[in-house]
Amino acid sequence: MAEEALLINGGKKLSGEIEVMGSKNAAFGVLISSLLTDDDCVIDNLPLIEDVFRLLEIFESMNVKVEWISKRKVKINAKNINPNKINRDLVLKFRGSVLLFGALLARFGKVSLPQPGGCVIGVRPIDTHMDAFSQLGATIKEKKKDFKITMPKEIKDNVIILDELSVTATSNIMLFSSLLEEQITLKVADGDYQNQELARVLKKMGVKISGAGCHTLKIKGKKKLKGFKHSLMYDPTEAGTFIIMALVVRGDITVKNVEYPFLEYALKKLEDCGANFEIIKRKGDLVDVRVLPSKNMKIRKIQALPFPGFPPDLLSVVGVLATQTKGTTLIHDPLYEGRLRYMDGLTKMGADIFFADPHRALINGVKKLYGADMGSFDLRGGASLIIAGLIAEGQTIIRNIYQVDRGYERIEERLIKLGADVERIR
Repeated sequence: MAEEALLINGGKKLSGEIEVMGSKNAAFGVLISSLLTDDDCVIDNLPLIEDVFRLLEIFESMNVKVEWISKRKVKINAKNINPNKINRDLVLKFRGSVLLFGALLARFGKVSLPQPGGCVIGVRPIDTHMDAFSQLGATIKEKKKDFKITMPKEIKDNVIILDELSVTATSNIMLFSSLLEEQITLKVADGDYQNQELARVLKKMGVKISGAGCHTLKIKGKKKLKGFKHSLMYDPTEAGTFIIMALVVRGDITVKNVEYPFLEYALKKLEDCGANFEIIKRKGDLVDVRVLPSKNMKIRKIQALPFPGFPPDLLSVVGVLATQTKGTTLIHDPLYEGRLRYMDGLTKMGADIFFADPHRALINGVKKLYGADMGSFDLRGGASLIIAGLIAEGQTIIRNIYQVDRGYERIEERLIKLGADVERIR
């Protein structure tokens, strides 16, 4: 099959409404929690994206029954799960499969998996995960990035301290602890939306969890968990991407289905920089955000921070925004040394960027961007280059668009509804 690309004719005036879909990152933990029970689990509001499809293919390779009830609703039954049949090639394709370690260890006491793949945004070892399992008493054997983990009959310690604020390591320990009757205390835990959503689902299954959203979690599981029905939260990262995109193109665009608590800091930061938007309240924490043309924005510094700080996954789109704002902006990602790689594409389009080191870049705005032909190395960087293409003079081609399809459902169709000239090509 020929590789797909997006062809963008830039400079079109964009306006209208764009809907946020179900959360990609939250979907992994929720779907994988269905492996902890023999009962049926029903998950609604799933985003129809490549990573979700791949995870469900992995389930089916292990004899897990997957049945689509409607367009975005799936029923999963893991009564006959056989982890020995797992499709290891699919595990290598995306990062979310790292959560299989916690669920399969909980259910079977042992697991053998390769190190999961994903975006090329820097060194992403799973040392923090392995250290956490070691603290529980696991025996870990690694051979050519293949991990074989065996848990003892009785856990070694019930207080786990993570090496870093890792989203997925927190999820893994939550999943593993859910079938333990002994209370586990997890310190230096991540509190972002993925783990708050996972906590909600595990509670429905019968797990007692306190501290979700904070950096210390207490988890008390059960030997037998029940099934659940759950409608997935909307994607805060996608919402943030579209809000910043609207600021870049200076259109009158309403972003619908925004989970406000998880973007509160980012929206305040953008407002402080001169962004013009209205918050339209809906039910509970859900809002719509109407973004209006903002002409005099200035961004001095944006640094990725753990929740509730500035979301690391939004740093890439801020880089594009910085090319269109006044003065110099410092972009800093302390964690991933490859996060700024997409800026090579921005430079190719005419952006004025100085790389201080692999983690920091200085962007001099207001620069006109010009269409270019380039690849997409990672999910968020690819989305950023698409946004750059929307304002660039001339034609832009973004190749390896599979990377973007992993996290954004049919992004070109949604942009076309706003007035963009975008076409998927082979």
